[in-house]
Amino acid sequence: MELRLLATFEKVADVLSFTRAAAELGYAQSSVTGQIRALESSLGVELFERLGSRIRLTGAGEQLLPYARRMAELAEEARTAVTGAEEPSGAIAVGTMESLTSYRLPPLLEYFHHRYPKVRLALRPTLGDETRRALRRGTYDVGFLMEPDTEHEGLESEVLAPEPLVLVAGPGHPLVGRTELTGADLAGAQLVGTEPGCPYRDLFEAELRAWAPPFVEFGTIEATKRGVAAGLGVALLPRVAVAEELRAGTLLPLPWEAPFTLFTQLAWRRGKRLPPHVRLFVEQARRLVSEQHG
Repeated sequence: MELRLLATFEKVADVLSFTRAAAELGYAQSSVTGQIRALESSLGVELFERLGSRIRLTGAGEQLLPYARRMAELAEEARTAVTGAEEPSGAIAVGTMESLTSYRLPPLLEYFHHRYPKVRLALRPTLGDETRRALRRGTYDVGFLMEPDTEHEGLESEVLAPEPLVLVAGPGHPLVGRTELTGADLAGAQLVGTEPGCPYRDLFEAELRAWAPPFVEFGTIEATKRGVAAGLGVALLPRVAVAEELRAGTLLPLPWEAPFTLFTQLAWRRGKRLPPHVRLFVEQARRLVSEQHG
């Protein structure tokens, strides 16, 4: 098995698209297709199921993927050891979620863009369960999580910081000005939130389940903030995501404290040997998130 073919297989398995893999690798799509066929021919198995315009890994492909990851890691370690390369380089597939990508990660991404241009970061927007599955499969190198639990089966994780939450409303909302709110008080309020699977939305909804208040999904954080500012309801969101609006007064905090705590974490597959450029990413993520909370 040639390393070049395994690298192409790994990229196609990562993005599940021949077209997108070709664009990211800088190949023609026909070249990517040919390399995958050559690898399948050498192994005597099919690695992908073709489902019209979509593809997915076969059982054999699922089995091969962690080996392809390990061989790529070892090849990178060997190259660094032999050449004595001082500048970190390599690709990092990062699973993350909207609130972290938009409000926690920009300084980290900017730092790597300017300081380590040979480290290629590929952000994969996924929520908790999907991120954990991708890490266990080896599809992602590292993943950011925002969860109440800090232990995850099959994964190593590092808590970067607690993630404060705040219940917000628009300036004209009838709950603004109250000195205290209970779950029963929120039963009559229109709750606005992001998609199911978002940890703080799911925990908030579970906390108020006894009162069964209506819940409207706005999908993204930005849409949720706009809806709340327009007086369409109240929402529980990470404080970092609404900091600008709280300063401007377009959103106002309500006196309700979440009875759960979420932690922003960075995770990777247990037993995985992190190559130097991935270790560097973990170290800088730890430093920059700590500075944000400092």
